[in-house]
Amino acid sequence: MSGNKIYSPFVVNHARDNPFISGGLRVYREYRDLGVAEATGGKVHAQIIRTTKACPEGGSGMHYHDLDFQMVFCLKGRSTVWFEGQGEQHFEAGDSWGDSEVGNGVSVQVEFVSANPTGPLHVANGRGAILGDSLARVLSAAGYKVQREYYINDAGTQARIFGTTLYARYEQALGRDSHVPDDGYPGEYMVELAQKIKDEAGDAYLQAEGEPGPAELHTIGLEAMVESIRGDLALLGIEFDRWFSERSLFEGRESLGGKTPYEAAIDRLRASDYVTEREGAVWFASTKFGEDKDNVLVRSSGEPTYFASDIAYHFDKFVERGFDRVIDVWGADHQGHVARTKAATTAVGGPEGGLDVLLFQLVHLRRGEERIKMSKRTGEIVTLRELLQEVGRDVSRFFMLQRSADAQMDFDLDLATSQDPRKNPASYVKYAHARAASILRNGAEEGLKPDGDVQLLDQPEEFALIGEMLRLPELVEYMAERLEPHHLTAYAMELAQSFTDFYGACRVIDPDNKPVSRARLSLTLAAKTALARTLDLIGVDAPESM
Repeated sequence: MSGNKIYSPFVVNHARDNPFISGGLRVYREYRDLGVAEATGGKVHAQIIRTTKACPEGGSGMHYHDLDFQMVFCLKGRSTVWFEGQGEQHFEAGDSWGDSEVGNGVSVQVEFVSANPTGPLHVANGRGAILGDSLARVLSAAGYKVQREYYINDAGTQARIFGTTLYARYEQALGRDSHVPDDGYPGEYMVELAQKIKDEAGDAYLQAEGEPGPAELHTIGLEAMVESIRGDLALLGIEFDRWFSERSLFEGRESLGGKTPYEAAIDRLRASDYVTEREGAVWFASTKFGEDKDNVLVRSSGEPTYFASDIAYHFDKFVERGFDRVIDVWGADHQGHVARTKAATTAVGGPEGGLDVLLFQLVHLRRGEERIKMSKRTGEIVTLRELLQEVGRDVSRFFMLQRSADAQMDFDLDLATSQDPRKNPASYVKYAHARAASILRNGAEEGLKPDGDVQLLDQPEEFALIGEMLRLPELVEYMAERLEPHHLTAYAMELAQSFTDFYGACRVIDPDNKPVSRARLSLTLAAKTALARTLDLIGVDAPESM
């Protein structure tokens, strides 16, 4: 029997801290001609083989595994015995292939984007949006009960400055020589918004010279910006379950005995002796949680700080709404706020370790070697909408998810706009799905259905493709545990490559060998399903043709 060939598809179960895996989750796929004597002698990759057991279902050969790897070595032509049960699971799962119950219905809120409604979303906001939405998709697939939330910063200093700027631009639109505040928002979008309000309402909001603008104008302006943000995110295919107003934190609630969430949160901090007063201000005793200094909650002017609002917001998340877990997706410039926010969240009643903060780095746009800093149209920062108008939703989502959140990324517009699948990874994966759909249509024209016996599959490229598909459920659990959805894009490309290798090496539709054709069409359908599921987790369409 030693002359028989053996193929060894590698399937990663858990890649935690494994010295044989570099760069996170990786799969090393190797195909070797080995004799049974060599395999059973433990001479194959002996450094990671710990135990052996017989192949399941009575298959010939041996099954090797350890805590991190599961490897199957079975005789060529019989190794599909091991895959058979897995393949049946795949077909039964259908569009839910990759789903897991590891989350066990735990309620998780993912709060992301949450940019101030004082201007249009920019490219970095887009990265946070894509990261947060794909993470929410992964968590849902892993069995968590997920809510997506956008926190609208419609109270506080920046909102007030926005209102002052808008009124100045409104006065200018009506012919007054009004001055935009030095700390105001200078963007052309403010001029356009003020002109739009003037066109619709005339001078209805104009006050006597020297008087501040009316609150109604401020509200109209913020609502218009929020609607613009909604529109940008809709272009990305992102919808939120709730848009939460910061102002609501300062409104009384029956559930709190008439108190506001802000008041209730501060009272909890006081009751636990986490509040001190000095220099005319109110402070959170962050030093009791190991911080270097305390942090101001209420300024000497009596105005709450942004930090105080944030504490009240997390009090609302955990205590009022009862989420088991909360994940905030923030830009890396907020890194200094993480420790104190976690400390304060615990202090007001949040569960220990219940808050996770996922930080993401900046995005740099470039065309080839040229760095793009400003929009050619406006001369200002490039907006998310401009990026989407140039490269589209699918490419934007795929490209933004190619790097881990903690790594800065260069977004190459030349590659993103290329229609060549050999250059554009998003197009490459989508093309693989479209190719699978085309093969299935061609099979149907020949009267062949994807209902064959998978035990007829015996080629290394077929085993490789099956092994790649079987990675998805474990990958979903891995990403959910580590909050790392960026692994999806690498997996998608590897899956697409495996499928390309398969249909390049194996004749799928052969009228002279219908049993094998039907088996290979079954594998093609499974690959199409896995590709579609992976693209859906990224937030990218899976086309039937290209």
